Amino acid sequence: MLTITLIILLLTCVISFSAFSNEKVINDLIFYPTAITNHNQWYRFITCGFIHADFMHLAFNMYTFYLFGGMVEEAFTMIYGEMGKALYIIMYLTSLVVCLLPTYFAHRNNYYYRSLGASGAVSAVIFIGIFLNPTMGMGIFPIPFHIPAFIFGPLYLGISAYLAKKGHGNINHSAHIWGAVYGIVFLAVTSQFLTEFRPVGRFVEEVTNYFR
Repeated sequence: MLTITLIILLLTCVISFSAFSNEKVINDLIFYPTAITNHNQWYRFITCGFIHADFMHLAFNMYTFYLFGGMVEEAFTMIYGEMGKALYIIMYLTSLVVCLLPTYFAHRNNYYYRSLGASGAVSAVIFIGIFLNPTMGMGIFPIPFHIPAFIFGPLYLGISAYLAKKGHGNINHSAHIWGAVYGIVFLAVTSQFLTEFRPVGRFVEEVTNYFR
């Protein structure tokens, strides 16, 4: 069955592979703050999420998205009913925008800054998954054991915040953080107004039961 998750994954792979060998595709789609500031190319907030720096960057993001996306897409269908798939698409696309807003305001006049990849949106999907399944085991290769998701999440955010402050490497850690936060906020707000499901209360209940 061709799910929304698989459609996004396949589309991202096709566009990313085409960009690997075509610099014009990268230049046209990449997140380039000054092009947004000076030429109103707002579409770059979204298009940059469909291109990646190299095969490993693409593989890591899409593998992680595949692991969590199916679970979250199914949960959206259960929570929101007929609106579930549409809201899943809206969540993914808007998370690409929201996760980059702090980056844009920090670099809107920086002609040397460019960013690409779906990491912010993938973080949104991951943290929705964590919020819905807080006691599931999670780990990072090569650590040989798993820890509960509700512990893994804050650790991940803490490490990302530290690396963002240090300016470590060429990775946009800020996008990871804001994507994660936005994913949880999107779930909580839309559930509050559109359904009777209360994810915050369920999260607290599951974590509390874990220690009993």
